[in-house]
Amino acid sequence: MNITIRMDDITPDMDWAKFLRFKELCDLYQVKPLIGVVPQNRDENLHIDELGDAPVKDFWGYVKELQNEGWSVAQHGVTHIYTTKKMGCFPLNRLSEFAGISYEKQYESLLMGKNILSEHGIETDLFMAPAHSFDRNTVKALKKLGFARLTDGFGEKPYARWGITFYPISYRQSSSLKKEKGYTTFVVHTNTMNDRDFERYEKLFREYQGRLIPYSALFMLLPTNRGVLGNIKEYVMALTKFALVTLKSRL
Repeated sequence: MNITIRMDDITPDMDWAKFLRFKELCDLYQVKPLIGVVPQNRDENLHIDELGDAPVKDFWGYVKELQNEGWSVAQHGVTHIYTTKKMGCFPLNRLSEFAGISYEKQYESLLMGKNILSEHGIETDLFMAPAHSFDRNTVKALKKLGFARLTDGFGEKPYARWGITFYPISYRQSSSLKKEKGYTTFVVHTNTMNDRDFERYEKLFREYQGRLIPYSALFMLLPTNRGVLGNIKEYVMALTKFALVTLKSRL
């Protein structure tokens, strides 16, 4: 499969050493990822580097520089605070910033996040839900605010659903690497990466360089219209993966 990279949890106080280390790998192998920028981070788990100590002093200017380099940007939630334990339409996690919240409140929150990005010169019509969790009200609010794309779901190519285009992520990286046709996205959280993770991605970039494409290349693909059975299959796959991950964490 053709592979794209998405990087979650991009904030002014993220682990900059790990982010920049991963960026060096991307630059070396000409990888142009998608980054999910949290407009107003309030998640203590993402407060890693003190703002005054960050090596990049102009965070928003740096994000714009990455865009100019060919990187894509998504709005990654708003505050990254999980407010419910609802699983939403893509049940990979039992926690959410949005699922289960009224349309009106979701719209107000998402509008605030969009305005924060716009005030800093960052425009995007692509959304990335924290914990991969969203519901129909999230999609309705996103559409009203001009978002046309969402990075999530399972499948081998972009698909249209509820009037928005979904760009699937990988169900299992090893399985994706074995397939020759299709498109998928590997999800990266640099804040929690260790040396072994960096070594694995360096090996992946080196060995599969011919299959790595810029995330923006996905935007050139015509989305398919997936039927009810495909949507049910995706839901079951996500729920199964949640159960397996939960079981493994308890062993």
